[in-house]
Amino acid sequence: MESKLGLDFKKVEYARSLAHGIANDVQSFVEQYTTVAVERTLCRLMGIDGIDANGVPLPNVIVDTLKDKGVLQEGALFFIANAMIDTGLCPQEIAEHVAKNELDITKVVTTDKKRIAEALQPVIDESINRIRTRRQRREQYLNTIGEGPKPYLYIIVATGNIYEDVVQAQAGARQGADVIAVIRTTGQSLLDYVPYGATTEGFGGTFATQENFRIMRKALDEVGEEQGRYIRLCNYCSGLCMPEIAIMGAFEGLDVMLNDALYGILFRDINMQRTLIDQYMSRIINGFAGVIINTGEDNYLTTADAVEAAHTVLASDLINEQLALMAGLKEEQMGLGHAFEMDPMLENGFLLELAQAQMTREIFPKATLKYMPPTKFMTGNIFRGHIQDALFNMIGIWTNQGIQLLGMPTEAIHTPFMSDRYLSIENAKYIFNNMRSIGDEMQFKEGGICRKRAAEVVDNTIKLLEDITKEGLFTALEKGIFGDVKRPKNGGKGLAGVCLKGENYLNPFVELMKGKR
Repeated sequence: MESKLGLDFKKVEYARSLAHGIANDVQSFVEQYTTVAVERTLCRLMGIDGIDANGVPLPNVIVDTLKDKGVLQEGALFFIANAMIDTGLCPQEIAEHVAKNELDITKVVTTDKKRIAEALQPVIDESINRIRTRRQRREQYLNTIGEGPKPYLYIIVATGNIYEDVVQAQAGARQGADVIAVIRTTGQSLLDYVPYGATTEGFGGTFATQENFRIMRKALDEVGEEQGRYIRLCNYCSGLCMPEIAIMGAFEGLDVMLNDALYGILFRDINMQRTLIDQYMSRIINGFAGVIINTGEDNYLTTADAVEAAHTVLASDLINEQLALMAGLKEEQMGLGHAFEMDPMLENGFLLELAQAQMTREIFPKATLKYMPPTKFMTGNIFRGHIQDALFNMIGIWTNQGIQLLGMPTEAIHTPFMSDRYLSIENAKYIFNNMRSIGDEMQFKEGGICRKRAAEVVDNTIKLLEDITKEGLFTALEKGIFGDVKRPKNGGKGLAGVCLKGENYLNPFVELMKGKR
C-alpha cells in the first residue's frame, strides 16, 4: 500500500523481522513448558466443570493433585485418558471421584499412546464441535442482522453484579454501542482459579465466570435481535487464568478478549515465563473461536510519557503481532493497542496523535486496531474532558480504527452512569457520521509535522527492537524496556505453576485448533 505519511516500508518490514526474531526466541522457550493454567484448560476441554464440597473448581482439584504428587510434567490428559480406560468413567466423573478422594489417577493402569488417543477422541470432538457451533452462531447473526460500522463503539459496564451489568449493557446497546466490555473485578487477574457460577458482588467490576459469560451473551443476543444488529461481548482472558478464561469464552460465545503477551508481566507482576507460556495456548483458542484479542500497549503511556515512549508502543505491537501469528491468529483478529494520551496542553498535540494513529493503521492494515481514549490527563472538568474525547473520536474515524473505546467526560470522577455513556456514544456517532470520509479526503504535507513524527517513531522503534534482539525479551523486561516497569525473570506471581513437559506429555488441541476454523 502507498503510505499517506510517506513511511519507508522497507524500514517497517525490517522492524517486523526484528520482532519476528524476538518472538521466535520466546516461542522456542514456550513450547518446552506447560503451566497449571494450561492443564486446567485441558481439563475444561475434557468437559470437567463444577466445584467440590469446599468450593474448589474441579479443574483445580485435578491439576493440584498432579502437581502435589510431582507428576504434572506428564500432563493432565495422560492421566485422565488412562483413568478413563482403567475405570470406564467419563472425565467429569473422574474429577468428582478425585475430589472425594475415591480415586488416585496417578495410580491407574497406564497404556500405550494409541489407546490413549482413542479414548480421548470422542471428548475432543465434542469440545471442538461446541466451539465451532458457537462461532457459527456468531457468523449467522452477522450474516442476517449484521452489525454496526467500524470503528466499533466500545463501552464498559462495571457494577460488580452480573444482573445489574445486564441492565446497563442492554441500555448501552440501545444507545448505540457495538461492543460491551464487562470489566473484571479488581484483583481477579491474580487468582489462580476461576470462580464458579453467577456472581453479584465485585469491586470495580464483575467476576469473570463461565455462568456470567452465558448470562451476558444471552442478554446481548436478545437486545441485538431487538435492535437489528449483532452486539459483541468483551471480557478479560489475562492474568493467572489466561487460557482457562479463553476456553470458557469460546464455549459461551464471547467476541473480544483482552489478551496481551506482556500486560500481566508489567502491570500485574505476574511471572514473565508463566505469562508467555499461557498466552500461547490462550491465543490458539481465541484464534479458533474467531475472537478478536485486545492488547494493552496503551497502558505504557499511563506510566511513561506519550511523546517520548511512543516507539515502545509500536515495538510491543509488533512483538504481540508476531506472537499472535505464531499461535495461529489472523491479522483481522488482532486488536493491537495504542492510545490518545498526550498532555492536552502540548502544542500541536493533536497532530502528533494523528500521526501515530495513522502510522499504526498503515503498519497494521488488516488489524482490528484498538484505540484507547484519554485517561491520564482527564480531570474533574467534564467539559474539557468531553472536548478531549471529541478530538480522540476525530482521529479514530480519520485513521480508520477498528475498535473505539469511548472516553467518558466523568473519567476522572466515577464509574460511568448510563447518562455518561449516552453522551459519549452521542459524541462519537455525531463525529463519525459528519467526518466519515475525512481520511479519504485529506493528505499529509510532505516535510510536515505528521510525516516527521511518524518517521521518528519508526526509527526509534527499530533502535529499540535491535536492542531487544541483542538481549532477548526476558532481559529487556528485566531492564524496564516497556512502560518504565522492571520485572525479574524468576520473580512475580505464578512461577511455581510452570513445568517442563515430560515424555508422556500430550496436548492434541494445539494441532487441532492452531490457525484453523
